[in-house]
Amino acid sequence: MPRTAHVATCANRPVVVGVDGSGSGLRAVDWAADEAALRGAPLRIVYASLWERYEEAAPADGTVEPREPVVARGFVETAARRAGHRRPGVRVTTLVPPEDPEYALVRESCLAGVVVLGCRGRGGVAETLLGSVGLAVAGQAHCPVVVVRGHRDDAPPNGVVLGVGTEPEATVTQRFAVEEAYARGVPLHAVRAWRHPHTAPGHPLLTGRPAYFEQRQATELLEEALGEVPSDLKVERHLVEGRARDALVELSDGAGLLVVGARRRQGRFGLQLGRVTYGVLHRAACPVAVIPELS
Repeated sequence: MPRTAHVATCANRPVVVGVDGSGSGLRAVDWAADEAALRGAPLRIVYASLWERYEEAAPADGTVEPREPVVARGFVETAARRAGHRRPGVRVTTLVPPEDPEYALVRESCLAGVVVLGCRGRGGVAETLLGSVGLAVAGQAHCPVVVVRGHRDDAPPNGVVLGVGTEPEATVTQRFAVEEAYARGVPLHAVRAWRHPHTAPGHPLLTGRPAYFEQRQATELLEEALGEVPSDLKVERHLVEGRARDALVELSDGAGLLVVGARRRQGRFGLQLGRVTYGVLHRAACPVAVIPELS
């Protein structure tokens, strides 16, 4: 796989970033601009709010414009200037739909290569927690969603971290992580956690079972998941005893990106985020990419 393969597969799909006027949102714009430059893709900046409810309060002659549209345009114009200054070669467009941000961004995800969000909104929620918009989009989007966490912009990223699930074959999540690591020229850190069963020794279910069955099974899953990784991509394997979310959070410190999957079951509604994905979205020290996996 040439280093430009990632660009070739994603150039036609824009990188969409949701902004809300917060500092976290502007950091998301920076990350999105860098990602768009990496992919050779356009950048689309979206600010969504139901500001049309203010129109009834405007004078009938239209001499005074409602406050919310002015604020919205100010947000996207500031974000567009910031992106243009950071990555002059990236084509930037803006959109201010009169909608709930969750609905607008999930709709945009149908045609996007990736949707990028800040860690929180303007509501004063502590930045260690992900806000409702981020959770809703990560749990329903049709494309990968990146939630930009962490403040280590001055530190060089130490690779891409991949959480390996129970599916042995190469999944969309694994391919995304490989492409991101390859495009950045950084190592891929593949993580598979395992735990001893909480069953007393001598239990009938464990009779004749090898002492380290779970560890060996985790090793096999890790190797099968990495079966299609290009030979010239540096891969570091992490086989960890304990909870997967704890291992991933620990490795996220200093990483450029943490990639996890979200299994989507057809016909089910609501947020489809597993415990591991939910945990790292709230606790990781670097940006988190959530990749929808259909089942």
